[in-house]
Amino acid sequence: MKLKLSLGQKAVCATLILAFVLTVTAVLVSYHVYSVTMDTHYQTLSMNVAKTAARVVDSGKVETYTKAVMDIYSQHPSPEFSDTQGKQEYLAQYDGIKDEGYWQLFKTMEKVKESNDVLSLYISYMDPKTMTGIYILDADTSEKACPTGTWESIFPENYEVMSHPEDGFPSYISNTEKFGWLCSAGAAVLNQDGQVVAHVFVDISMNRVMRDRYDYLIRLCLILLVATLALILLFIWVVNRALVCPVNRLASAAASYVSDKECDGKGQSSIEQLNIHTGDEVESLCGAIKQMECDINGYIENLTAVTAEKERIGAELDVAKHIQASMLPCIFPAFPDRTELDIYATMTPAKEVGGDFYDFFLVDDDRLAMVMADVSGKGVPAALFMVIAKTLLKNVAQTGLSPKAVLEKVNNQLCMNNEAEMFVTVWLGILEISTGRLTCANAGHEYPVLKRAGGDYALIKDKHGFVLAGMEGTRYKEYEIQMEPGDRMFLYTDGVAEATNAYNELYGTNRMLDALNRNKDTGCETLLCRMKEEIDTFVGEAPQFDDITMLGLELMPQNGPAMKKLKLTPTLESIEQVTAFVEQELEKAGIPLKVIVQMNIAVDEIFSNIARYSGADDATVGVTAKDGCITLRFADNGSPYDPTEKPDPNTSLSAEERNIGGLGIFMVKKSMDTVEYEYQDGFNILTLTKLSDSK
Repeated sequence: MKLKLSLGQKAVCATLILAFVLTVTAVLVSYHVYSVTMDTHYQTLSMNVAKTAARVVDSGKVETYTKAVMDIYSQHPSPEFSDTQGKQEYLAQYDGIKDEGYWQLFKTMEKVKESNDVLSLYISYMDPKTMTGIYILDADTSEKACPTGTWESIFPENYEVMSHPEDGFPSYISNTEKFGWLCSAGAAVLNQDGQVVAHVFVDISMNRVMRDRYDYLIRLCLILLVATLALILLFIWVVNRALVCPVNRLASAAASYVSDKECDGKGQSSIEQLNIHTGDEVESLCGAIKQMECDINGYIENLTAVTAEKERIGAELDVAKHIQASMLPCIFPAFPDRTELDIYATMTPAKEVGGDFYDFFLVDDDRLAMVMADVSGKGVPAALFMVIAKTLLKNVAQTGLSPKAVLEKVNNQLCMNNEAEMFVTVWLGILEISTGRLTCANAGHEYPVLKRAGGDYALIKDKHGFVLAGMEGTRYKEYEIQMEPGDRMFLYTDGVAEATNAYNELYGTNRMLDALNRNKDTGCETLLCRMKEEIDTFVGEAPQFDDITMLGLELMPQNGPAMKKLKLTPTLESIEQVTAFVEQELEKAGIPLKVIVQMNIAVDEIFSNIARYSGADDATVGVTAKDGCITLRFADNGSPYDPTEKPDPNTSLSAEERNIGGLGIFMVKKSMDTVEYEYQDGFNILTLTKLSDSK
């Protein structure tokens, strides 16, 4: 878990680190400056004392005594002693040179030593042959003094000085076990000829200086530590007062923004109550947060209003979607009493509502109109234009005009007051069910697809006319397709072929035909469902840009001649129309008059019952005759009722003794060879069959 530090803790840590760095830096710099200053002072002092002593001594005497000492030393250079007696005997050789002049020279050196408070002051000769220094005279009177004749090896670092003895020995600082810290320097004693006869060396003790240096370091550390702690406390107090506390107040006010909104929507919020006057960026931040709260409140109000409006529009669009869907044929099977037709259609809008639409309806009992259309644009405008176009197409087509005439009339109507300059592509076909003749006209729509029985789906590249509502007075051409039982027609909008996947690839007409042929043996409903699945698989996660609308029609094979049908509203007045229709069809089939009379009696009985008791407002009567077999079929959307379940009346009783009703259907049963009833898709369907040669 990552350690989290508050702003105050971070400020304290940063201050401590900064203070530590500054303190250490100050101590090191101060100590270094102090040390360099003191070292330089003592080095300069030691060199000055050495040079002073070299000037005040009598160089002649120095030269004389140096020569005398070196005469003795040269006899036994760099002697080593095994005992004290030998050393004393060696040093006693030099006592003979210590005359009155020697002691005068000693006193001169002693005065210089005492007046400058140095540890030792002595005259020494640097012998280049033996690389040793031989003491000529030591101004020290203590037991630590080096007697005349005492020698010491010259340090290797001073060998270079031996080549220029007139320059003397530069001052240097050393630390020895015997004397501790010393600052030493040497100056050459020159005779009248300017030749070096000896060197005056001075040693100044720096033990006290070093102790003072350490004391200075400790005092400096303590002073800086106290000062740093004081500054840290002051800095923390200032940071807390000027930064941490205001920022915490800002954070607390910001954190309570939502709770303020939930608990009290009227009073001042915590942010509004902030009163920060630091005169710096924190005050500016406070002002910015207050302004931000005002902006957020305004944004929330606008967003609330917009959201409410979107929800209202969404609800209205949802209603519009259902209204639009209900305007299209959506109950399947669409014509349960027409076994010669299998038709199915779907429409998937890209938005809540769309501009694509399909329609199919019976112009009369033997003609089926089919419409596939695509309005320009999408959404609400396209949906409104779609409603107008669909209504006009259906109303005009139901007048019985040809597809060409329907398109021309609807085009002129749509061009009137079309300020939005919208248009619609339309394919319109009217199928004569009994003959299979399909008359079509195309107003700028996609090519239809036809499949012959036992064949594959293929495009019908018909001649396109101009779109509807594009230009008033446009003329259209129509053409005919002869459909046979087992043939299929597939209609669609451009949303199918132009469906796009995530790689901007179009589904295309070729993929559509391949998919149709992979499913060519399925029913219309299954075919359209699988087509939609294949399109969805191709598109994947890509959004749907256009409405997808499809319609499938199959002219179903019939066992025998196609049944002629009459659709009408069941009333007693229409009984004569129904009997005339049945009689006409039976006469065409060469049915004997006796049988026709029996069939008319059955028609009168069944249809009058439908008109009187079923409550239906839609009925269809179908008749077919082949090889002497007559089939009558009655379909109505009234209350479910199975007349075959009604018990037969007792004909052995007199008319007064029998219950009222039931005799008519009994007579129908007796006169027909079979009577069958079923209730399917909201329709009562009663089928009567009779052989023309039966009694």
